[in-house]
Amino acid sequence: MAVKLFAHSAQIEEQPIAVQRIQELFAEVSGLVLTALLFLSPEKLLARVNPDRAVISCQEDGLSAQERNSGHSSHREGINCNCHQPSFSERAERQKMKVNSETSGRSGEVKPSTSPCVAPEQRSSGPQIVFVAPEEDSGDSMSEAKELLEMEGNQITLDSLEKGTDNPAFSFEGEKRHYEECGGPCSEGQEERREGKGRFSSYCRKALQPASKAKHFCKAHAKVLRRVVLGLLGVAYLCYFIAACYLNFQRALALVVMTAIVAFFVCWNIFKKHCGAKVLLLLRPVGKCFQKSWPWLKWLLWVALLAGLIVWLVLDTGRNPEQLISLGGFCFLVLFLFVCSKHHGAVSWRAVFWGLGLEFLLGIFVLRTTPGTQAFQWLGDQIQYFLSYTTAGSSFVFGNTLIEEVFAFQTLPIIVFFSCVMSILYYLGVMQWLILKTEAPLLIRPYLTDMTLSEIHAVMTGGFSTIAGSVMGAYISFGIDAASLIAASVMAAPCALAMAKLVYPEVEESKFKGKASIQLSRGEERNILEAASNGAAASVGLVANIVANLIAFLAVLEFINAALRWLGEMVDIEGLTFQVICSYVLMPVAFLMGADWADSPVVAELLGIKIFLNEFVAYQQLATYKKNRLMGLEEWDGNRKQWISERAESITTFALCGFANLSSIGISLGGLASMVPQRKGDFASVVLRALLTGICVSMLNACLAGLLHVPTQVGDCAMFFSTTNFSSTSYTMYTCCKQLFASSVLQNGTLSFTGSWAEQAESVLWLGECCVYYNHTSCAGAI
Repeated sequence: MAVKLFAHSAQIEEQPIAVQRIQELFAEVSGLVLTALLFLSPEKLLARVNPDRAVISCQEDGLSAQERNSGHSSHREGINCNCHQPSFSERAERQKMKVNSETSGRSGEVKPSTSPCVAPEQRSSGPQIVFVAPEEDSGDSMSEAKELLEMEGNQITLDSLEKGTDNPAFSFEGEKRHYEECGGPCSEGQEERREGKGRFSSYCRKALQPASKAKHFCKAHAKVLRRVVLGLLGVAYLCYFIAACYLNFQRALALVVMTAIVAFFVCWNIFKKHCGAKVLLLLRPVGKCFQKSWPWLKWLLWVALLAGLIVWLVLDTGRNPEQLISLGGFCFLVLFLFVCSKHHGAVSWRAVFWGLGLEFLLGIFVLRTTPGTQAFQWLGDQIQYFLSYTTAGSSFVFGNTLIEEVFAFQTLPIIVFFSCVMSILYYLGVMQWLILKTEAPLLIRPYLTDMTLSEIHAVMTGGFSTIAGSVMGAYISFGIDAASLIAASVMAAPCALAMAKLVYPEVEESKFKGKASIQLSRGEERNILEAASNGAAASVGLVANIVANLIAFLAVLEFINAALRWLGEMVDIEGLTFQVICSYVLMPVAFLMGADWADSPVVAELLGIKIFLNEFVAYQQLATYKKNRLMGLEEWDGNRKQWISERAESITTFALCGFANLSSIGISLGGLASMVPQRKGDFASVVLRALLTGICVSMLNACLAGLLHVPTQVGDCAMFFSTTNFSSTSYTMYTCCKQLFASSVLQNGTLSFTGSWAEQAESVLWLGECCVYYNHTSCAGAI
């Protein structure tokens, strides 16, 4: 681009010719220097010359919006403002004009210039910028330009400028490359892009108009639409429910139970929301009258309850006198805990009796009433059926052989599956709903800082008295009765709270007497798949912990037994083991819980393993005894019992259901101290009392199980023998064979029977079949 500089003849006629030539020379040199600087480093130059005017827009030039759009100006002639935002080259040219105009000290004439994005071919014929030569201070402008050149490090001097050194930016190829980078005329391209964007946005608005209207409609009628959708879903489920019950009611029994529970809570919430205040207002007079008569009415109720309990015990224990032993053990344990109380005079007996009474009522409902027994038995069966789905995943990963023969591959995957399901239920809010309905004392972390020592003791006792749901699934897989485990967990809750307040009564002012609502979070999972994955991953640590504990504790137990056997042999005591020591030390406790004297050593042995090792090992050995009984093996194998009675099994199941063992002290302290490190000393001061209370709570549940236990009726043994093929043994066969042995009489080689067996013609044949599996003196006459 050729830039020509000359002076107006009208302005220099009055000047001498020599002065005019000098001015023209200075103007020419200044223009060339500044032009070179603008192309070499325009940004830095503009920022150094005038930072406030480094970016010059059309508005600074005094152009209105209409004039900018039209491409001409009434204020300054010749400056093109077609581009709404001028390009860098255009801003550089404008800055160049202003700098020269300021250095000249005179008003100059500016002629039109083309846009910097115009093609090089079109620029040669376009208008040019004309500057008026400065009259004075030309030396200052030259020195300023030279200083700027040196600061920028460019290798251009005045000598080189005078000799005509070329700059690549002035070449035709450079301008063409600049034009290609610019992408054509700015004004035309921007107008085309604006038109395209406008058309596209118009099409988008038209296309999204129905969706926007639907969104606004849904927001405006959200409540109505929600009720309509819920109503349709309710009608659909009602039709499905009626069809399922009509086709096969027995098959749909589980669906009926779940529907009834959900319907009850939904109706209760609706009733409490709409009619709760009205009902309370109507019952207020009755409440006032009841409060006036409560001082003497409560004593009447206590006397009535005590009398009813005594009458029931007399009638019930008349048929099974051994139940009185369990009642005596129950009273002994309560008295023992009172002796161990921290503050005897501060015990709130009302809380203690309420907790024990609630435990007793739950025990009666679960163990004695037909609906309670059937409900918990059905629930236990459903849990077993549900946990059997674990086989699908474990068999695919480990193979059928391993899951049938190896304990780790058979039992531990249940914990993974159970943890995954619990995580999904927490994500969906089901567990939070159940927790709030039962008002379970969960999520205690925010309250640990302000809890009193009595409340901390109650929290620890509750943890020691119960077991985790995932571990319960593993115990069920062993073969332990699911209904008994569920009943033990339910009954332990009120008993643990009552005994905790008996051992460590409240003597401080609690900060949590108000009924503040408990908000349970759903976790940080974003969808149900992430919840399932996190639940399965979280169980890996639990499974590894169980495996490590089993390996370590069984190895330690074997080492202790080997050491005890070696020490016993030194004094001629054979077979001295840890289990034997526990069986002798804890045998009185097992007997007080209600176990027969013959079964007490085995029950005491399992109880010792639970306390000094862990309940996992104890339940595993109890499952072995139960399997031997169900297989119909002989009760005694020499001097060793192979199984215990059904009553002793039930008592032991309740007694082992708890986390109270010596190894759990560190786990409990570590978990709570990690939440509130500043109260670690308080936790350590009450943990041993809490451990003792937790052990006694499990024993109290066992005493209640022994008191309320009802022996299973075998049924008609004659009918059983007539339908069985004697190919395998069972507990029913063992019981019937024992009855047949008891009724047989062998005199002088002649075999006879008494009672109902004397009327059976096939009694001798059945006796021979029983002698194949069991030994008895009558078997000599049957051969």
